[in-house]
Amino acid sequence: MEELDLILESVKHDMDSAVKHLDHAFQRIRAGRASTSMVQDVMVEYYGAPTPLNQVANVSVPDAMTIAIQPWDRTAINAIEKAIINSNLGFAPSNNGENIILNVPPLTEERRKELAKQAKGETEDTKIVIRNARQNGIKELKKLEGVSEDIIKDSEGSVQELTDKFSKICDEQLKNKEAEIMKV
Repeated sequence: MEELDLILESVKHDMDSAVKHLDHAFQRIRAGRASTSMVQDVMVEYYGAPTPLNQVANVSVPDAMTIAIQPWDRTAINAIEKAIINSNLGFAPSNNGENIILNVPPLTEERRKELAKQAKGETEDTKIVIRNARQNGIKELKKLEGVSEDIIKDSEGSVQELTDKFSKICDEQLKNKEAEIMKV
């Protein structure tokens, strides 16, 4: 019985990790308003080493269409600007000698549809990972020896319930993200 619980826990952990990855992917998809997560993956060449932007500057969102970046070391301003331009985020940074301002342009209808399509693709990829976790869990259950077929069947049912639960979570997150993207 301990092996059964271990397999079910492993399947649940894999599915939960997939959903967390989907959350992270959705944070990177722009939804029309400024967010610090839009620049979280920017790497700045700082004293010869690639460093995450949030380790060389304070990143904030003063309003819905602006990201403000205040470097802790003013000599890093040019390196930060260069990193933002090279990151292909589509922002034109402007600085006043102390801060860098990124104006987030409003999304066009076409771009909104592209982003919704991208969100749908991320959701499908996550569902594939969830189904693979189900498949692996069922394979592991069938390998067990000394366990009755009824218990195996019940455990397979539990794995399917987990799959349905996590797939539903993915669908709800997609619905929310699409609504957020399409909101003008």
